[in-house]
Amino acid sequence: MHRKERGGALGQLAWDDLKFFLVCAESGSFRKAGKLLRVDSATIVRKIGRLEAVVGMRLFNRSTDGVTLTDDACAVLEQVRAMERAVTGIERQSKVSGIGVRGHVRVAITEGLGVYWVLPRLIDFQRANRRLTFELQATMEITDVGRLEADMSIQFLRPERPDLVSVRIGYLHIYPFVSVGYRDLYGIPASLEDAKRHRFIQQVTPLLQEGIYERALGVDSLEGIVGVATNSSSAVLYAVERDAGIGFLPTYALSLGAQLVPLDIGVTNRLEIWLTYHPDMRNSSRHMIVVEWLRRIFDPIRFPCFAEKFIHPNELVPLLSDAAAINYAAGLASVNPHIPAAVDVDDAE
Repeated sequence: MHRKERGGALGQLAWDDLKFFLVCAESGSFRKAGKLLRVDSATIVRKIGRLEAVVGMRLFNRSTDGVTLTDDACAVLEQVRAMERAVTGIERQSKVSGIGVRGHVRVAITEGLGVYWVLPRLIDFQRANRRLTFELQATMEITDVGRLEADMSIQFLRPERPDLVSVRIGYLHIYPFVSVGYRDLYGIPASLEDAKRHRFIQQVTPLLQEGIYERALGVDSLEGIVGVATNSSSAVLYAVERDAGIGFLPTYALSLGAQLVPLDIGVTNRLEIWLTYHPDMRNSSRHMIVVEWLRRIFDPIRFPCFAEKFIHPNELVPLLSDAAAINYAAGLASVNPHIPAAVDVDDAE
């Protein structure tokens, strides 16, 4: 009788209830899970409490540091993950059944590459594929293609999931820059030690390895070195252009038309660029057209800024002359904004 009642309760479970359990288990915190699911902690606690009542077991050990799975819940976790794979597989099949190059394709990409490299080229691509909706998700958060957060992604970290197709399509070389205005105001450092007396703009994102700035600058702490910290690639470029300090930007930054000065202080960094998508996307013509187009616009032969070998930003300028007109950032923001004439306070009254 007890089993029959319990089975009836289990029949009331919905996938959304189990998704709450899965996110809590993987994040190790009700608070973090609430943030990821965009609900408050009270909702998380209520959902998990209901789920524990339905399955008839305690799923989490609670502590001030977060939550951990109970022994019983470990087996449940694997079953829920299998359910997730089945659900996303059904959704994915429904997405790849379209005919021709019409429909919707979602591409998650790091913000800087998305805004300053892909978007200028996307305009012409979309004109040639009028029936295709290209959704550009510019983000500095890790995107899980396996869970259909996007159809494909371009990120700096290779996903660990073996069931996904991951292709390294190039390298992004990072170099320190200042604006011409900063150079005129404060001068430019002649060495790394000299640079530590200046102020840096730091980008903070899960896509960059923790401690990457400390290792590059050879310091234990960034205290007193960083003037501005932001999670936005666009904000880094904006701050550098407006004389806020030294920022690490892609070596192709000069081809954007920005008035920048590369700093030869012995610091450079290289990130791998990974294109990731699910194997099922191979059955979709619209998705594969986008995949091939993305591979072309990151082709290191056409665009040596993405080659494995580092090329100095100044040397890249003539090599990217054909791309410069497309990259030029004049369309992204007003280069010469209209500034109203100053109004005399007495006249205004």
